[in-house]
Amino acid sequence: MTAETKSPLEQVNDTLSQLKEMRHYSKNYVEQLTAQWLLFDGQLKKLKQAGKFEDLMTRQAEFHDALDHEIEELEEVAASLQPPPVENTAA
Repeated sequence: MTAETKSPLEQVNDTLSQLKEMRHYSKNYVEQLTAQWLLFDGQLKKLKQAGKFEDLMTRQAEFHDALDHEIEELEEVAASLQPPPVENTAA
C-alpha cells in the first residue's frame, strides 16, 4: 500500500508509529550519553567544558518534551479520524 492509497487515519497512525519509535531510540541513546557524561562530569568541569554538555542535555530534554507534545496532538487527530461506532439496530 502506498501513501496515495492509504486513508488519512492510516497515514497519521504510520507517522505516530515512526515518531514513537524515534522517541524510544532517541531517549535510549541520550540516557547512554548522559551516563557516560556523568562519569566525566568532574573532569569536564575542571576543563571548563561541562557547561556545553549541560546545555546539550537541556536541549535534548526540550526536544523530547516537544516530541511528546506532537505525539499527543497526532493521537488526538487519529482519534478524530476514527470512524464512528456502528450502532446495532437489531431489536
